[in-house]
Amino acid sequence: MAKRISLREFQQGLSERLVSARRGEGAQALLGIESGADELPGGSHWLIDLADSGEVAPLPELTPVPLTKPWFAGIANIRGVLYSVVDFSAWRGGAPTPCNAQSRLLLVGARHGINSALLVRRALGLRPQLQMHAAGDTGAGADAGEPAPWLGGRFKDAQDIIWTQLRIPALLSDPSYLDIAL
Repeated sequence: MAKRISLREFQQGLSERLVSARRGEGAQALLGIESGADELPGGSHWLIDLADSGEVAPLPELTPVPLTKPWFAGIANIRGVLYSVVDFSAWRGGAPTPCNAQSRLLLVGARHGINSALLVRRALGLRPQLQMHAAGDTGAGADAGEPAPWLGGRFKDAQDIIWTQLRIPALLSDPSYLDIAL
């Protein structure tokens, strides 16, 4: 049985590992998140480069914004800074992410000068890149044409879970991500 730790211990440990990884200490790792269903483009398990990952925050109260698309979850105030919040699952065409104790905000845009956050089902912690193996494309996200530029490589871990790398700079510049107005 896995050792149970408090949410505070988990967040402190994750924060420390993110800081040490940014300094280049230890093996290269990627942040794992879960969002949406397997049949959506990219699947439900995502890997994000630590340089682009930003902070993982518990879900605060979201302020709805009128006349926006249904996938725009609202505005969040994180320590006095306003972030636009996109429901990552709904944006990709899936069911809205449930707002519960496991839901998280991934503050992805701060490094790029954009106060943007992704609402995800849960944060899964750091995944060592050395333990991932390239996985063949299973067709997710490869509709009639080119896959979306924000879809990165696909990897398989030791438990045979398929992970898709999320390219944050490409996501933040995608016109469909930026267009929130109805």
